[in-house]
Amino acid sequence: MVITTVPGTTRGAGRPASPYPAGPQRTSLGRKVRDNLTGHAFLIGAVLCFAVFSWYPMIRGIVMSFQRTRRGETTWVGWDNYLRLIDDPSFWTAWKNTLYFTVLALVLGYAVPFFVAILLNEFRHAKGYLRILVYLPVMLPPASALFLFKFYAYDPSEAGLFNAILAALHLPTSQWMQSPEMTMPAMVLASTWMNMGGAVLIYLAALQNIPGELYEAAELDGAGIWRRIVHVTIPQTRLILALLAMLQIVATMQLFIEPLILANGAGAEDSATSVAYLIYQHGFFQNDLNGAAALGVIMLVVLAGFSAAYLRLSAKQD
Repeated sequence: MVITTVPGTTRGAGRPASPYPAGPQRTSLGRKVRDNLTGHAFLIGAVLCFAVFSWYPMIRGIVMSFQRTRRGETTWVGWDNYLRLIDDPSFWTAWKNTLYFTVLALVLGYAVPFFVAILLNEFRHAKGYLRILVYLPVMLPPASALFLFKFYAYDPSEAGLFNAILAALHLPTSQWMQSPEMTMPAMVLASTWMNMGGAVLIYLAALQNIPGELYEAAELDGAGIWRRIVHVTIPQTRLILALLAMLQIVATMQLFIEPLILANGAGAEDSATSVAYLIYQHGFFQNDLNGAAALGVIMLVVLAGFSAAYLRLSAKQD
């Protein structure tokens, strides 16, 4: 007796065979499991790093701001640390100086990189060399750059670079960091020189994505360079300008290393005391970790409120 099989059936089973082989299916499933395990492993590592080095210190700082530690004993004091800070005159001086620095940085440190990027974008030769030249200060350690300004550029005698330039132009010289009126402008100038390289490169990338036809149409309409900047360049780079404005404000509100090095901390008549430096003073000089934590929470709330307002306005504009 000869037993024959019909294609598409299994011997003795009487039902169609599976069209997908079992071996490759198991291999594909195993690959997906391994890929998911690898991705989750990297994700868990990142979450742990954020939890240990960012989220836990933040939560711990918020808890400490409502406590007071004396001789190793910690007690819950509620809002006392915040009320004590508000009653301190240096608290308001620090906020006034920080806001003053932020406004000056927006006027100078925010506008200068944009116009430098527009200028570099017009060059047809040596673009790479000019970009390296502009970005070079960013590669210097901030402390080294600030010491260079302190002992070479801001020397109050005529041996200082800026005073020598002013004397050559028959203009009055300045005491720079020794003058309460010039402390903040001098720090803004140094900070702008150190940090504008990154912003210039970002602006250059945005400018090169603007279609050339828009500039050609503006030129045919008789628009000069200023009208082309106002009506073509700024609208086409609006999102980048808004984003860098927010980042600039958040960064300048955390002013610390400039007063620490250039003005030895507080500066003449407390003209350089910032909120971040006041946190440093409370924590390391006055041994008031709870007050430093409360001041840090206040800064966190201010910056978070500003960021939330920016995101809300950006969502409405979009």
